[in-house]
Amino acid sequence: MATLQKGSKKLLNAWAFYDWANSVYTLTIASSIFPIFYSALFISEIKQVTAFGFEFKSTALITFVTAFTFLVVSILSPILSGIADYVGNKKTFMKFFCYTGGLGCIGLYWFSLENIHLSLLFYFMGLIGYWGSLVFYNSYLPDIAFPEQQDRISAKGFSLGYVGSVILLLINLGMVMSQENGADKMLMMRWSFVMVGVWWILFSQYTFYVLPKGASSGQRVTKNVLFNGLKELKQVWFALKQDLRLKRYLIAFFVFSMAVQTIMLVAVYFGEEEIAWGDADAKTQGLIVSILVIQLLAIIGAVITSRASSKFGNIKTLIVVNFIWMFLCIYAYFMETPVQFYIAASCVGLVMGGIQSLARSTYSKFLPETEDTTSYFSFYDVAEKIGIVIGMGIFATIDQITGSMRNSILFLVTFFLIGILLLFRVPKSNDN
Repeated sequence: MATLQKGSKKLLNAWAFYDWANSVYTLTIASSIFPIFYSALFISEIKQVTAFGFEFKSTALITFVTAFTFLVVSILSPILSGIADYVGNKKTFMKFFCYTGGLGCIGLYWFSLENIHLSLLFYFMGLIGYWGSLVFYNSYLPDIAFPEQQDRISAKGFSLGYVGSVILLLINLGMVMSQENGADKMLMMRWSFVMVGVWWILFSQYTFYVLPKGASSGQRVTKNVLFNGLKELKQVWFALKQDLRLKRYLIAFFVFSMAVQTIMLVAVYFGEEEIAWGDADAKTQGLIVSILVIQLLAIIGAVITSRASSKFGNIKTLIVVNFIWMFLCIYAYFMETPVQFYIAASCVGLVMGGIQSLARSTYSKFLPETEDTTSYFSFYDVAEKIGIVIGMGIFATIDQITGSMRNSILFLVTFFLIGILLLFRVPKSNDN
């Protein structure tokens, strides 16, 4: 088809539609049905599994693998960004990661403890595919939309992703709950993974059909091009030394983000293992309902936090939100019943959407006057992912050593407390 003009409605909608395609991964695989399925594989109370020559607690193993995947992503992201800036065929890279992730999801159908290494490879493929494709998906935005269109079309993508992922999750939930015995429920969960992979690959085709290959610079992938993204990060690092406010804020963000992202990634595993649901059906239904509650309240939380920041300021609002997160960790250490978990999930939803949106917008406000915002946000994203690696690594280590995720959750209080203290040190301006 003919190349569409930048800013055209069809081009913008095709770009946003990729959110409809790939968001099913985050909701079904990362957040809800796969964690429930993975935990159900372990029949005994002592949930141990042998992998890579070591004996792991089940939740510690999947947390370690997730942390490792984010480490790979944090290394690849700036390199891939550098390639995306200079090489014209972005679509090929985006397709590669999309298909890798989709096939990884389909491969989860055969996930088993007997073939744990191959199973974890499929899990790794899904995670790396999702985050890898996002690098190129995000880099398309300035190519297809004018600055005044970017906020609106980005929000539209988020909305499409939310609606699409919830629709598929409800279908999958109906499949699982329609079965009477445990084996049939597990089979339906396996089919839900296949549906995620097929959905992701199938619906992405419209995006791939309409999006241009990318703006070519005429350069080949040389050593300089390959490491250009890393060089840009290094330049941002040196620039931060001259910007006290941005530097202190980024350090505070790095610390509290470790805890926030870790909680979001392990919440369902925690709920499955530590809450007394009564029976397997109540557990499955309760956990998925909790995820839907979190998704809905995250949108409301983002609006409330945005209004609070307009009235009281970004830093003050972030300090309050971090205090709420800190008390939620303490609350989680003691909660045991489904009702207590629902209360925690509701609170997490409200502060999750708020802290994510506010943290990024605060960083954007503090940026110096520069046209190279891409490098600064690449640095921000890498900092966030390295924080996830550290947070997940510490969480998994405490879980593995003590045998309880409650101890890991309680330890995250330390990150929020340090983050709050660091936020108090962020000056109102660079003149302070």
